Parts: sequence; C-alpha cells; structure tokens
Amino acid sequence: MIDYSAFQGKKAAYYTLGCKLNFSETSTFGKLLSDIGVVAAQKGERADICLINTCSVTEVADHKCRQAIHRMVRENPGAFVVVTGCYAQLESEKVSRIDGVDLVLGSNEKADLIQYLNDAFVGGVRQEALHRHHSVKTKDIKSFQPSCSRGNRTRYFLKVQDGCNYFCTYCTIPYARGFSRNPSIASLVEQAREAALEGGREIVLTGVNIGDFGATTHESFLDLVKALDEVEGIERFRISSLEPDLCSDELVEYCSISRAFMPHFHIPLQSGSDEVLKLMHRRYDRALFAHKINLIKEKMPDAFIGVDVMVGCRGEKPEYFEDCYDFLESLPVTQLHVFPYSERPGTSALSIPYVVDDKEKRQRVKRLLDMSDRKTEEFYAKYIGTESVVLFEKAAKGKAMHGFTDNYIRVELPARMAREEYDNRLFKLRLGSFSRDRSALVVDELMGEV
Repeated sequence: MIDYSAFQGKKAAYYTLGCKLNFSETSTFGKLLSDIGVVAAQKGERADICLINTCSVTEVADHKCRQAIHRMVRENPGAFVVVTGCYAQLESEKVSRIDGVDLVLGSNEKADLIQYLNDAFVGGVRQEALHRHHSVKTKDIKSFQPSCSRGNRTRYFLKVQDGCNYFCTYCTIPYARGFSRNPSIASLVEQAREAALEGGREIVLTGVNIGDFGATTHESFLDLVKALDEVEGIERFRISSLEPDLCSDELVEYCSISRAFMPHFHIPLQSGSDEVLKLMHRRYDRALFAHKINLIKEKMPDAFIGVDVMVGCRGEKPEYFEDCYDFLESLPVTQLHVFPYSERPGTSALSIPYVVDDKEKRQRVKRLLDMSDRKTEEFYAKYIGTESVVLFEKAAKGKAMHGFTDNYIRVELPARMAREEYDNRLFKLRLGSFSRDRSALVVDELMGEV
C-alpha cells in the first residue's frame, strides 16, 4: 500500500549513465514517481530524492558512476539517494557504503522502486534504510520492468527484452542484467498504441539482446516486428542493436518491405578477426557477418549500418587487428562505434595471456575512428541535393533544430528556419551541404509537412 501523501510536492533529480535502455528505464522511473506526486527538480533546485541509474560496461563507466553519485550527494544535501542499474547490481554492497547513499537496488529489485521508497519515507523508517542494499544472484533476476517512454526526448524507447544468455568472455552484462526474458507481443503492441495516442511518431526498440526476444513467451522477434508494423499512428520504428547471428535473413527481407521499420541497422561486430571472435566466444564468424551486411545493402541500398567494434582485447595480436581493420574497410558499413577493451573482474577473458598495452589500444582506436569518420562522410555526401523526410526533435529556443532521415542521416534546420511547433513533425525537405562541424547535412529547402 503506497501512502501518496508522503510524496506530494517532493522533488526528484535523475542521472543516467550508459545505454539507451538505461535512459528508457530512468524515464519510466520518473513517470512512476510523477504518478505518486513527485515533481522533477529544476536546474538549481535541491532534490528530496536522487536516483542514479548506473552502467558497468567498462572500468571507466564504474568510475563515472562513482563520480555521479558523489556529485548528486554533494549538490543535494539531505536528499534520499537511490542507486540502481548494472553497477548497483554487480557492486551493491560497495555502492551502499558510499557516503550519502541511502538505498541500492539491483536488477531484480528496481521494479519495486516505489514500494522501497514508500517503506523508507512512511512511518519514520528512513534511518533504518540508510546504506541498505538489495540484490540477488544472476540466476534469480527474473523481474521485467516495462518501459515505453520518451522523457524529454521526441522519440519513444520501448523496452522489448532484458538480460542476456550469451556470456561473452569480456562481458559482465549477463551478471548485471540476468538471463534473457521478455514480455508478450500483445503487451508491447499495447504500449506502442498508447505511445501513438500520446502523439508519438517514432519508437526505438531497446533491450540487452533484443534478437533473443521470445525466450520467455516462445514468440519470435520477427513476429514482434510484424505486429508492431501494424500499429497505427507510429510512422517509424528503429531497432537499436541486433546480434549478427540473430539478424535473420527473413527479418532483413521483411524490413525491406515493411511500412514503418526504417532502413537503419546497428549490428555489433566486436572484432573482424575470426581468431579473436573465438576468444570472445562470439556466436558467428566474419563470413556470417559479411553476409548479413551485404544482404542488408542488397535489399536496402540506402540503409545506414552502424557497427560496434572492441579494440585491444586480450588475445588481439597486431596481425589480428590488421585483419579486423581490412575486413571493416571492405564492408559497406556507415559508422563504427569503437570501444577500447576494459578488463572486468570475474570475466573469463582475464585468463587469455596476450595483453595489449594502453598506448597501442589508443592508436588502434584512432585508426578505426578515422575510418568511421571517412565512411560516414562518404555516406552523407551521396545524399546532398536529394529530397528526404525528416522527423524534427525539439531544441532550445533560438537554436538550430535537428532530426533524422529514414536512413538515419542527421539533419540540421538553421535557427532562422526553426519553429518550436516543428517538434515531432515530419517534413519533406531537400538536403544541402555539411554543417559546420560536419555532423549533419543542413536543410537547403523545407518543402512542407508530410
């Protein structure tokens, strides 16, 4: 039983680290708190409740989480501080000992955030909650917190899956998120319909390993895509990240003819060396990855393809990195998301003998980022002078607006042409040349709303 009176007028501040899934979940936390009377603290206001949603994908991420917690505690003296997310699950006791932290919720417990807050705030039991931490072992993480929200964004983020069964040698995410699980297609379709009724035009499908959708309900990701494609009012769907071995040929074929799924894919490679892929315990090889990329381009020549690459992992000898570099150079991919390998405690990668030093890692990262910049610019340049449709996203008053084409080209509408009412509306336009920082194509002519 929630005592709503205990929360009326209280202010909450939020800080999120990590992936799109975390941002989606934080937005859902915010909505849950709003529903019981808590308002978002404005800039410069002290919050009564602070929620930090953490990431633990790298050692740097762990450090950023600790910094964020210290900052939130310092800037909001006396606030009730809650920490959740992957770092909270993996290091719950350590996080609970940080000065100012009142409550740590692991991956199974965060779904009951409101009940935990109610227990702390009602009946004068807050002091009993101080430095409390709640988490369970990986095998016991079974809860699924639905999330379909946009927060202060234009696009909605629909959580379709959580957890992962893959246990790659370098990764702690399965330990932090638990095994793969998902809600039903029917429930996700209903959430998409609600987003459409709220005025949503675009939804991004998020999760940890979304291609594994169906582990809980014995449905399939392709069936989910087909069902969502029929939701009236949602003009665009995007798939956030899809493992190569789970990106079926049938899915690619369907997306190429679908009503609303955009020609935009994000497919993690991690390494272009078969030897390194084996060390990582990835479930595919270069040949399969190349087949998927080439099939996408065959069916959708205009498709934007983003690729994750991990650099400098244990076992990545110089010749293996060169294999990776040459492989990526040969593929029609659009953009590389490059991450230096970070050693994570408890992972089996630590038993691999060959170690890449930090200087070499940085050099390899730079080479791949330079390739990424070149490939992205070449992709954008092909569309200068062409017509496209863009969904604009809100911007600060007097600033340029930005949006994306169906194939994920970032577009800039100069401040002199921008209008507040353009937010969340689709416009046909002609694409001009690169923006000053070359991160977008500037609108040459705005031709009208679609």
